[in-house]
Amino acid sequence: MPVIQILPHAELCPQGAQLDVPAGTTICEALLDNHINIEHACDMSCACTTCHVIVREGFNSLNPLDETEEDLLDRAWGLAPNSRLSCQAIVAQQSLVIEIPKYTINHAKENH
Repeated sequence: MPVIQILPHAELCPQGAQLDVPAGTTICEALLDNHINIEHACDMSCACTTCHVIVREGFNSLNPLDETEEDLLDRAWGLAPNSRLSCQAIVAQQSLVIEIPKYTINHAKENH
């Protein structure tokens, strides 16, 4: 089973975390299932950038970006070459290391 290592994030995961997740799960689902409350203002419908993550290791193992995700990522805070929307990035068999950016473009936090 692949492991997602979450780098420390001051608000959402101060100590960092290691999550065992089944292949086929999105990064966003894996985080939420493990009580790491990443923002997802559009309810994971690929309509915002609040669930943006930077994949530090394992990026090429994820499913390819589609055009909608690519267009949305252009608006994400802290965009990097290895950025993904966590609601669209599907975990394969390879383990990942991800960073949750410090900020999102959201001005108000959502309570999901």
